[in-house]
Amino acid sequence: MEVEILFSFITIFILLIMSAFFSGSETALTGASSVRMHSKEKEGDKRAALVNSIRRKKDRMIGAILLGNNLVNILASALATSFLIKVFGEAGIVYATLIMTMLVLIFAEVLPKTYALHHAETLAMRIAPVMKFVIMILAPVTETVTWIVRMVLKMIGIDISKVTAGSHLELLRGVIDMHKGPEQETVEQRNMLRSILDLADVDIEEVLTHRKKVMMINADKPVDEIIDTVLSSPHTRLPVWQDDQDNIVGILHAKLLLRELNKCRNDVTRISLDDIMLEPRFVPETASLYDQLQAFRENQEHFAIVVDEYGTFMGIVTLEDILEEIVGEIDDEHDHAVTGVREQKNNSYVVDGTVTIRDLNREYDWGLPDEDYSTIAGLVLYESQTIPNIGQSFIFHGFRFDILRRQRNQITKIRIRPVPETEEENE
Repeated sequence: MEVEILFSFITIFILLIMSAFFSGSETALTGASSVRMHSKEKEGDKRAALVNSIRRKKDRMIGAILLGNNLVNILASALATSFLIKVFGEAGIVYATLIMTMLVLIFAEVLPKTYALHHAETLAMRIAPVMKFVIMILAPVTETVTWIVRMVLKMIGIDISKVTAGSHLELLRGVIDMHKGPEQETVEQRNMLRSILDLADVDIEEVLTHRKKVMMINADKPVDEIIDTVLSSPHTRLPVWQDDQDNIVGILHAKLLLRELNKCRNDVTRISLDDIMLEPRFVPETASLYDQLQAFRENQEHFAIVVDEYGTFMGIVTLEDILEEIVGEIDDEHDHAVTGVREQKNNSYVVDGTVTIRDLNREYDWGLPDEDYSTIAGLVLYESQTIPNIGQSFIFHGFRFDILRRQRNQITKIRIRPVPETEEENE
């Protein structure tokens, strides 16, 4: 009798350890970071590669773990019940149920899963060789079980082969949103990472410098006037037009002009614009920032002329414009301090009509829509369905918009103030 008791205890103990192994393995293999495992595999870690190999066939992995876990749990419970019935009679069933439930719950489920949850990557790489062997041994059974499950689900109208896990971009956006740390630093990091993912969805027209703000050079003017214009400009590259401002004939680089001036010993009469102008590169306003960034890299350029579908000059886009879309404003010693937004003491903002909604959303975390327009003036025109007069006010998207200034049909100055939901409903 004593030998039988000892044998039963040892067997149940071993089965509980096996159950803990399967429970911990499930949590570790499913909870290990895919990014870190992929990174370790690229660094040559064979166990990380094995983990990735196992996880590529999730059906087989989960099937083997559940089969092994249920097998040892049921066997342990059966042994305990058989032994306790011999000792206590029919009451042994109740004792076995209570005792095994507590043992399995604490030592075979909660304890190993809690540990695996906090050491997922380490544990996953440790148990990977054993799990590969277990999966290989149980493969015939798990494949049969998986086939039965799929057939039953199909019979009730569910085809899991057509279910997708979602795009990698969606998963990456979710990971970025979960990024935590010091508040201001984390917000900036999240904004930059989101902006990188959005480059393919943002058109050039949303970030270009409009032709009204572009400093240009008339090719027909005297060279000395052109030199004065270049030297007084805060910009390095200036578009050159001839006859009509839509007719851009070249790009004048200040450094090339200075080199030519030095070469000619400051004799401006010997300088020919045709010899130093760079060939302009034209891009459509509907091109994405990602495509334009790739074009800048391939062509080793920093500057492009933006045109619409009719070839009309719309403005310019630079490499700095695209980089600012990712990292925010980049100010240098030549940049003007005016950003187009002035914060007021009453929690309102006086904003130029040409300020882009993307800049406002990124700076103040507002969440204004920008699908059908790019500037704050465009938002007001779209939502109001009219050209507002000075003094008119509108409330939409949780903000109050007061028209402060208008030039002809263009809204040039707006006061924006967040409003409570109750005020928006009463409007």
